[in-house]
Amino acid sequence: MPNRDWWQALWPDPKNVLETVGVEAGMRAVDLCCGDGYFTAPLGQLVGSGEVLAIELSGEMIEAARTEVERVGVKNVTFIQEDAMRTAELISEPVDLVLIANTFHGAPDHTGLARAVRAVLRDKGTFVVINWWPRPREETTVLGKPRGPRSELRFSPAQVAAWVEPAGFRLRDVKEVGPYHYGAIFDALAKDD
Repeated sequence: MPNRDWWQALWPDPKNVLETVGVEAGMRAVDLCCGDGYFTAPLGQLVGSGEVLAIELSGEMIEAARTEVERVGVKNVTFIQEDAMRTAELISEPVDLVLIANTFHGAPDHTGLARAVRAVLRDKGTFVVINWWPRPREETTVLGKPRGPRSELRFSPAQVAAWVEPAGFRLRDVKEVGPYHYGAIFDALAKDD
């Protein structure tokens, strides 16, 4: 996992990234595969009176995320140490938005993960996949070194949509969210559509 300097160089304003992909005050949101909390704390700040459920498999990463959330004084985040593929079993009340940043490329079953996300989203809820543009790794430098997943693990928005849409979504928009990333924004279709 990259360190804070790396994330800061890549995304100097994580709140702006979240606002760009549609995070709003009052939302009930999930930070799926939250890692060290780089987006978790600003997500908690932006939803304000809403709630954030942060799911992460690694206990070490959850502790780092918890430390960051406490450092900025956010009180509306609940951490769940569990596999993201079990999201549908972990969340009983519908949420407005699910964010997965920088990790969708590594899912063992992309459509299966999207189905688990759809199961917890309200109708017309939002699923945001922040992903690396499909550029060669050598072209995506951070702090002077090539960074990010292997080139073959970088998928276009069209490929992500091909995995996500069969799970009950429609791609609404693709936004630039950094020098090497896009945010694919999906609307959850009504379950009877």
